[in-house]
Amino acid sequence: MARDKDPKTTLILGGLPFEKPIEDVRGRLAELERLASRTSHDLSEEIQECRQRLDRLTHEVYSRLTPWNRVQVARHPDRPLTSDYVAGFCTDFVELSGDGCYGDDKAILTGLATIGAHKVMLVGHRKGRTTKERLAYNFGSAHPEGYRKALRKMRLAERLRMPIVCLVDTQGAYPGVGAEERGQARAIAENIFEMFDIRVPIVVIVLGEGGSGGALGIAVGDRVGMLENGWYSVISPEGCASILWHSAEGREQAAQALKLTAADLRQLGIVDAVIPEPLGGAHRDPGAAIDSVRAQIQAWLDELAALPPERLVEERYRKFRHICQLAAVGSADGAGNGSAGSLPAALPSVGPVPDPARAGSRK
Repeated sequence: MARDKDPKTTLILGGLPFEKPIEDVRGRLAELERLASRTSHDLSEEIQECRQRLDRLTHEVYSRLTPWNRVQVARHPDRPLTSDYVAGFCTDFVELSGDGCYGDDKAILTGLATIGAHKVMLVGHRKGRTTKERLAYNFGSAHPEGYRKALRKMRLAERLRMPIVCLVDTQGAYPGVGAEERGQARAIAENIFEMFDIRVPIVVIVLGEGGSGGALGIAVGDRVGMLENGWYSVISPEGCASILWHSAEGREQAAQALKLTAADLRQLGIVDAVIPEPLGGAHRDPGAAIDSVRAQIQAWLDELAALPPERLVEERYRKFRHICQLAAVGSADGAGNGSAGSLPAALPSVGPVPDPARAGSRK
């Protein structure tokens, strides 16, 4: 089957580079199944043995993925996208368009939907599957009008007392001159600031890529989940390597240093839950991945529905205020004479959390 080439992902036999041994066995299995359909010989034993070998090999390969491997999985062209999740677990979806100011950015999908027993406002990055869709959706890289559209729909959800579900999957916001002229940085910053004051539950799921402010512009939530093979970072591994070593060749080292995997971010307290993927990644069994995301969203919506608006806003602010606190590191006597590279003892932690009804917040 013909497949569009992703400039950042090299495919081998329909899979990722590290998946070549898996694809070899998969090809052998497909050959046996074709042969079995054309002959009277019983090949069931050979087919079963090949399937077992495929499962063992897939488990072995995916149990030792590096951070860069997970970035590659998150970019797999067959990985389910926001539109697949919407079709898979949203009923009565009605798309809402426009930012009320400039235009409608197709890279951000917004609309009313039902997930289980919950009526929600859905906001998500939209990448597109075909070349035509990818061009129309700008490969999921939103312009400022996309972030303004998202915030406008979130404010509508607040007025309707409707929870918000955000699905994150973007390499980053669009960095073009036109986007900057129209206020890209301000649009993202305003979204981040305003989302802390929205008085309805917000659930965020990182489906694949979570690149920089482009992701964070719709990712401030009461609960933040992340699929097992997603990545979420202030910068892409290639961007980091280009800055540090003036070459993208250091992307694997950068991915390791950035701590961008779901397991790393769960340990740092940036995400609240890691959603497991089917063996071999979400692209191998999209239906199972969609079911897992739906179950997590419904569980969190049930949990958050019982909280009053004041507590939602307060706990959301505290959640992000306490992420990755700096701790004083020094010698045992507290004099700050620690080893080289440690933080001085005088360096404070983030300190007490102020009242969420801080000056300048929207009433």
